[in-house]
Amino acid sequence: MNDDKVACMKIAREYGADYWDGDRRYGYGGYRYDGRWKAVAERIIEEYELPKRGARILDMGCGKAHLLYELDKLLEDAEVVGCDISQHALDDVPVEIRPYCFQHCAQDPYPFDDDHFDLVISIGALHNLSLPELSVALREIERVGKQKYVLVESYRDEDELFNLQCWALTCESFLSPEEWRFVFNQFNYTGDFEFIYF
Repeated sequence: MNDDKVACMKIAREYGADYWDGDRRYGYGGYRYDGRWKAVAERIIEEYELPKRGARILDMGCGKAHLLYELDKLLEDAEVVGCDISQHALDDVPVEIRPYCFQHCAQDPYPFDDDHFDLVISIGALHNLSLPELSVALREIERVGKQKYVLVESYRDEDELFNLQCWALTCESFLSPEEWRFVFNQFNYTGDFEFIYF
């Protein structure tokens, strides 16, 4: 809050090189892969009983697509698709799956048929949308996915709200768990969800 946060937010919300790989005050401060998503991919496969062959998975807000990369390695003949607002992140997607990732805003209609994917995931992206944008994104995730999982930032008390307000550079929807549940219900989202707190 004491580091010219408004100026840092404006740079972060461009989702360019500064956000992903620049100074820590603008975002990640260098987003390099260390293998951590393999365990998450294994858990997702187990939890959602994804077929070992031919699974279809969409990651909306995939960033540099490390989770999709691990899912693709673990599943045979999978259709992994990643979408992100950031061309900088997409330029750094592992080459093995780069052809299956493209620039797309989560709040724009998705170019996929109903129930096309066995699983749609969105981790740490949807809270960056306003409520009208969330209306479209959640309905589209619901439409194209047979199963769904989203993770969003939230807070349970004033301390966590303050921490979130201080820390977050790109968050638009500062919502409590009860408010998120209301939003999910209003926008007809029936998938799984989790919250992250600071």
